[in-house]
Amino acid sequence: MVNGIINVYKEKGYTSFDVVAKMRGIFHQKKIGHTGTLDPDAEGVLPVCLGKATKVCDLLTDKDKEYKAVLLLGQATDTQDVTGEVVNTASVDVTEEEVITAIQSFVGKQMQLPPMYSALKVNGQKLCDLARQGITVERKPREITVYSIEIQEISLPEVTILVHCSKGTYIRTLCHDIGEKLGCYGCMKSLLRTRVSCFELENAYKLSELENLVGKTQDFVISVDSIFDELPSVRTNEEAQKLVINGNRIPVEFVEIQDGRLEELLSEHVKQQTNLSNDNKKDVQKNIPSFRVYDYTNVFVGIYNYIEDTKDFKPVKIFYE
Repeated sequence: MVNGIINVYKEKGYTSFDVVAKMRGIFHQKKIGHTGTLDPDAEGVLPVCLGKATKVCDLLTDKDKEYKAVLLLGQATDTQDVTGEVVNTASVDVTEEEVITAIQSFVGKQMQLPPMYSALKVNGQKLCDLARQGITVERKPREITVYSIEIQEISLPEVTILVHCSKGTYIRTLCHDIGEKLGCYGCMKSLLRTRVSCFELENAYKLSELENLVGKTQDFVISVDSIFDELPSVRTNEEAQKLVINGNRIPVEFVEIQDGRLEELLSEHVKQQTNLSNDNKKDVQKNIPSFRVYDYTNVFVGIYNYIEDTKDFKPVKIFYE
């Protein structure tokens, strides 16, 4: 069984589920999952998790993303992209300066209303399934963050933008909202996902390429622990092996320092706890130090949080087998 993550280039015409189904056939294993829906007409980066790496699917879904999109001004559609039925049109009597100002106003934290044509579920039903039946239901706006929007080209009525955003951001809705702000309507003409966390477009493999690379997984399968490179690492000693195997907490005395930041991070966390009142200690818990933990043979075990009160490492995600 293959265990790891593959940076797949999803081509137009495929759903995210299609990609998973195709890869199950390529690698002859069922335990495969994708890390977030990408529309059939969109293309680009889709990290796919295999084997025990499926445990990180939800973590990767939560990561920031980057998209290259073409905004078409002058029309609005029911799907908020050019595949839908046109519901409004207007002449595009705006200047480039007005376009730039409107687009940049969407940078930052904001509330975004999810579109009806999306895979989001309400009461157990996908919004897109309801929309196809002509049913519109109430949706609650969700907080998203647009970290930056780079305007790459303005050739009215089209504008090419590169958007760096948080999870849950609908680029179709962003295009629609920009058109509304400009007063001339807008929808998304095309979408290319260029990055998901550390997975970038230039390193993505098409399904046809993967078919020819079976048997050379060392060339393209990314190890689970590499996803957490930003976390400091520690190693347990042989005495802790039974605790490791059983997924138990690991006392700090059974852990050896592999990264010089360990003592520094633990010391800083203790200092924060000491200086806070009991009412504020809950806020610090959100920033509990996390670590990559390896066993005494240097096999990756999982992600653990260090708990100062009990002076031990508490498992968060275990990948050990």
